[in-house]
Amino acid sequence: MTLPISGDLIADHNDQHAAALDEDYAALGRQLERRGIDIDAIKHRVAGFSVAVPSWGAGRGGTRFAKFPIAGEPTNIHEKLEDCAVIQQLSRVTPRVSPHFPWDKVSDYRALREEADSLGLAFDAVNSNTFQDQPGQPQSYSTGSLSSTIEATRQQAIEHNIECIEIGQAIGSTDLTVWVGDGTNFPGQQDLGKQLDRYLEAASQVYAALPDDWRMLLEHKMFEPAFYSTVISDWGSSILAAQELGPKAKCLVDLGHHAPNVNIEQIVARLHRFGKLGGFHFNDSKYGDDDLDSGSINPHQLFLVFNELVEAELNPRDDFRPAYMIDQSHNVTDPIESMLSSAEAITSCYAKALLVDRDALHGAQEANDTMIAFQTLRRAYNVDVAPILAKARVEAGGAYDALVAYRYSQYSARKAQERAAVGLGAGIV
Repeated sequence: MTLPISGDLIADHNDQHAAALDEDYAALGRQLERRGIDIDAIKHRVAGFSVAVPSWGAGRGGTRFAKFPIAGEPTNIHEKLEDCAVIQQLSRVTPRVSPHFPWDKVSDYRALREEADSLGLAFDAVNSNTFQDQPGQPQSYSTGSLSSTIEATRQQAIEHNIECIEIGQAIGSTDLTVWVGDGTNFPGQQDLGKQLDRYLEAASQVYAALPDDWRMLLEHKMFEPAFYSTVISDWGSSILAAQELGPKAKCLVDLGHHAPNVNIEQIVARLHRFGKLGGFHFNDSKYGDDDLDSGSINPHQLFLVFNELVEAELNPRDDFRPAYMIDQSHNVTDPIESMLSSAEAITSCYAKALLVDRDALHGAQEANDTMIAFQTLRRAYNVDVAPILAKARVEAGGAYDALVAYRYSQYSARKAQERAAVGLGAGIV
């Protein structure tokens, strides 16, 4: 296996920090031991945690008005995989890549799977694209896709999703993520009930094409590109659609796809209660669907989400195996650096959630002791779990400080010399 970053570079970096890491890990271990927590057991759980990275996240995103590319940005799925391999090599928690079609189309998918394997990667959920027109496409999605009033357009969207399933089988995926931008921009533009009926009828044909071991992950989004109404706009619409389609249909929660101040952790608990929590797209938001780096705005909310996810792990329902993925738009940063930072933030919140004293929390909840219940969560959140994450990372062959090691490797500068330049983008206005 030939990996993008020198193993000797990572080893030298880790050797420089080995003594400090051992000291910090031992000190935290003694602190946790006083609470009755085995730090090695937490480290073992953290070492088993993983989150996928999106192929499209390896490139620069864009605002509604412009895109500002950087030197060395990937221009095809092969270069994207190489960048994703860097993230996994340094962080050791991102072993899977979620591809998007037709953006990542190739002529030989079995060869693509072998290429990913040679980089220490596998493929996660495949994502369909019926929210934009492609060159040579017979029908336009300007009237919608799975909910379009035009039968030929709906059929085109159905066939594309089924094609994604077939591609996924070739590359080793077992999940299809379906997000549609269908909706309206004016009152009266569409019959809101009939629009949902058309979506469900078309989605049922995609569902029928799923292999036995596959899941169909329905992603909801409150607004954009439709600004008056969206067909699958919230978790209520999503769970109703999933229940209508069948047991292999689950709900996917994107942290940015909600109104400000919505209680997302409660949504997690509700979806799990009915066996429909299928996965998560991690990012952060300040004003709307901002697709900011995970944990960059509200890390406490991310912790509270993971508190519910750990509860779900301890009390699983209906084959609970959520698909976790980073889903961000990197408009002003190096995408690799942003995803390294996000992987750290996500894993950190998972580790903190593992530290919650569940017996104390449940006892306080049953006793209606509000302050003790709250402080039980806060006590876990306040722990600096960095030594646990670093120890798990180093023992798995990753870097003590992934971002520092990445910059020291000069990988970005090398790719800037090797890769073709990406042209300017005009945004989506």
